[in-house]
Amino acid sequence: MQRQERFGRADKAMQIGFWVNAVLMVVKLCAGHFGRSEAVFADGVESACDFVAIFATMVALRIGRKPFDEQHPYGHGKAESIAAIVVSLVIFVTGAGILVQAVHTVVDATYQTPQLLAVAAAFVTIGIKEALYRYSVRVGRDLESPALLAIAKDHRKDALTSIATLIGVTGAFFGFQVMDPVAAGLTSLFIFHIGWETFSNAAHDLMDAQPPEEMLVTVTRLAEGVAGVEHVHEIRGRRSGQYLIIDLKLEMDPDMTVKESHCIATEVKRTIFERFPNVGDVMIHINPHDDPEHEDLIRL
Repeated sequence: MQRQERFGRADKAMQIGFWVNAVLMVVKLCAGHFGRSEAVFADGVESACDFVAIFATMVALRIGRKPFDEQHPYGHGKAESIAAIVVSLVIFVTGAGILVQAVHTVVDATYQTPQLLAVAAAFVTIGIKEALYRYSVRVGRDLESPALLAIAKDHRKDALTSIATLIGVTGAFFGFQVMDPVAAGLTSLFIFHIGWETFSNAAHDLMDAQPPEEMLVTVTRLAEGVAGVEHVHEIRGRRSGQYLIIDLKLEMDPDMTVKESHCIATEVKRTIFERFPNVGDVMIHINPHDDPEHEDLIRL
């Protein structure tokens, strides 16, 4: 997949989520206010927070796709992981707000009797948000974009929240008013879990953790399959936004010329690029094969 095609798919998924979320925000705020439902109105406030989070992620995607420069020789892809951290914090705050509000409602016994409008708004939100989650997570996995996957989890969080809202509002509509805050409180626990997953995955990438082991094994096999490569001495990788950067140490014939080893290294790089469109760069270091006196110097 070409660079512009990847960015185009990411833009489309993000913009769809952005505008759908904007419409849902207005609908839930109005339904909560006119339908006399505190839970649905709070759901609308949550959507407003998501609106800000998605906007921040869209900005991060713009920054992350900028080519490398003198100040950022490895590109700007880490901006996506930073945006995912921001989204996770929004998820945490949203979950905490729902939990606190639910506790206050039960303690203070400030129950309301909602109208059918509020029930309908919660029901519609579940279907739309689940559809957005499935679409965003599919595109995010195809592009291996941490920012898109974070937004997808945020959509799933909204669907869960709306399920609790629907249960609570429906129960309150039929007279069981305590169901509203209890269901919201339980859902906040699921929201915290989603927030933690989003945060830990983004922190994993920011800390330059290794890509999946099976991917490294495949890259090793591809490199060792190129004529002239005796052995892959070492392989490391790290994520930068939608792309992976691979570091390879290849063992070759010590009597080979610099030009010959360079041509082989270029072929290794080309082979990896063809197999993995999400690899942005491959850094190759060449070691002499079967040299007992060779030593790799590293300070990390």
